[in-house]
Amino acid sequence: MVRRYFYIAATILILALILIAPVWPPILWSLVVIAPLIAVGLHDAWQKKHTVLRNFPVIGHGRYWLEKIRPEIQQYFVESNIDARPIEREMRAVVYQRAKGELETKPFGTERDVYRVGYEWAAHAMSDVGRLEQEPRATIGGPDCAMPYSASLLNISAMSYGALSPAAIRALNRGAKKGNFAHNTGEGGLSPYHLEAGGDLVWQIGTGYFGCRTKDGGFDAAMFADKAAHDQVRMIELKLSQGAKPGHGGVLPACKVNAALAEIRNVPMGEDVISPPRHRTFSTPLEMMEFIAWLRDLSGGRPVGFKLSVGRRVEFLSICKAMQETGITPDFITVDGGEGGTGAAPLEFSNSLGMPAREAWSFVHNALVGVGKRDAVRIIASGKIMTGFHMIRAMALGADLCNSARGMMFSLGCIQSLRCNNNTCPTGITTQNPALTKGLVVPDKAERVFRFHKATIDSLINLMDAMGIARIRDITPDLIFRRTGDMRIKTYAEFYDALEPGQLLSASDVPPDWAEAWRGASATAFAPAARTAGN
Repeated sequence: MVRRYFYIAATILILALILIAPVWPPILWSLVVIAPLIAVGLHDAWQKKHTVLRNFPVIGHGRYWLEKIRPEIQQYFVESNIDARPIEREMRAVVYQRAKGELETKPFGTERDVYRVGYEWAAHAMSDVGRLEQEPRATIGGPDCAMPYSASLLNISAMSYGALSPAAIRALNRGAKKGNFAHNTGEGGLSPYHLEAGGDLVWQIGTGYFGCRTKDGGFDAAMFADKAAHDQVRMIELKLSQGAKPGHGGVLPACKVNAALAEIRNVPMGEDVISPPRHRTFSTPLEMMEFIAWLRDLSGGRPVGFKLSVGRRVEFLSICKAMQETGITPDFITVDGGEGGTGAAPLEFSNSLGMPAREAWSFVHNALVGVGKRDAVRIIASGKIMTGFHMIRAMALGADLCNSARGMMFSLGCIQSLRCNNNTCPTGITTQNPALTKGLVVPDKAERVFRFHKATIDSLINLMDAMGIARIRDITPDLIFRRTGDMRIKTYAEFYDALEPGQLLSASDVPPDWAEAWRGASATAFAPAARTAGN
C-alpha cells in the first residue's frame, strides 16, 4: 500500500529532477535530502525482516524510534496495582526476543515487585533429578481412538483463515512443520494455505460448520469425512465456545470476505459471516457425546475433542454425566479462559463473561477426576500462554499440554495495532488486503514461529530442571505460590479444590461446594430443568 505510493513518489521526484535540473541547476541540492530518503525507502521495501518497514517505507521508522525513547519494560511496575497491559507488553518483548533468536538474559535481576499482591513464583529445588534431554510429548487418544496423536506440549491455538491472512497461515504452518508441533485451523475451515507446508493440523469444527457445511448452514457428513481423511489432519476439535466471546457467534466482516474465502467457507462473497452462538446438530449432553463418537467414526478414528470456555459449572458436569451414561469420552478437552483473545468481540463479552483460565483448568481437571474419566481425556490449556512458566502454571492446575495464540501472533510480528477487525493490519497478519500481506515474508516469519516454540519448550525444560522435576505429571499445585497480602502467601494447592478419583460418583462423598451443581446436572439437558423452562 504505502510501499506502492513510495515507489510512485520516488519515480516522480527523480523524473522531476531530471527535467528541471537543466533549467534550474540549484535544484540538484535537493538530492542531499531526497537521495538518502529514497535509499532508506528502497532498503525498507526490499528487506524481509520487518513487515512494518516493508509496508510503510521510511515512515515506519517512526514506530521504532518511539520504542527507543519510551521505556518498554523498565517502568512496567511503577503503579501501585498490577496492570495487565504492561505485563502483556513485557511478555510480548520476551516473545519477540525468542522469535528473533536474541539473547534473553537481562542485567540487574528481577524488575518485578515481589512483595506486590498477586506476584507468583515456582519453587526451585536443591536436588538433581536429571535434566530432560529431549522434548516431552503427550499422546492424545482414548480407548476408542484408532489413530492416537503424539502432540508437542505447546501448539498453535485456533486462529482461522479469514481472521488471519493467507501469508500468516502459511507462516504458522511452515513453522509447525519444522518444529513438529500442531496447528489448529480455527473454525474458518481447512484452507489450501493450511495444507501447503505439510504441518500437522487440528481441524476445528465450529457452529458455522465451515468446510463441512450444507447450503442452509447445517453439518455435511460426507464433506467432513472427505476432508478429515487428509493426512495432515491429526485431530478434530468441536468448538462449543471461546474465552474472548463465550455465548456469542463469531463475526467475520464483509471487507475480509473475498472470493477465495467465500469458496472455502461456502458462504456468499462480500457479506458479513456470522457464526451461530450454538450448535444445530445437538441440543443435549447425550446428543453431544453421540456426535463426538460420530465424528470420530467419520474421521477414521482420529482423536476428537471439544473446546469450551466454562460458564455454568452445572453444564460441564452434565457433559460428565453424559460420558458416564454413554460410555463415550472425548479424547481431549481444550479449556479456554475468559481472558482469551479475538480479532473482534463486544467489550462486555470479552471483559465480563467466561470463567478465567486458572479456575477453569482446575475445575475441568477435578470434574473429570471426580467422575473417574481423567485418565482417558487429555486437557489442553488455552488462554494467554506465552512462556515456560505459563505452561508450568497451567500444568500445575491439571493441563497436559498447552495452546498459544497470542504468543504465535507476536512471533509473526504482531504489534497490537488493534486493527484486526477492519482489514488494515499494518503487519499483514489479520488482513486480506494483498498490498499489506505482501509485507509478511513467509520464510522469515515461519522461522520466527519455529524459534519461539523451541525456545519456550526449552524454557519449560529448564524450569523443570530447576524445580527438580523429571516428569510433567510431577508438576503439582503445591509447587506454585501466590502472594495474597503483604506478608501472606498461599500455594495453588490451598487455592483450588482437589477431588479424589470417583469422588463425585458417591453421593456421600460429594464436597459441599460441588453438591448443588452436581445434583442439578443431567445428561439429558445442559441446564437444570427449572432454568430450561425459563424460570
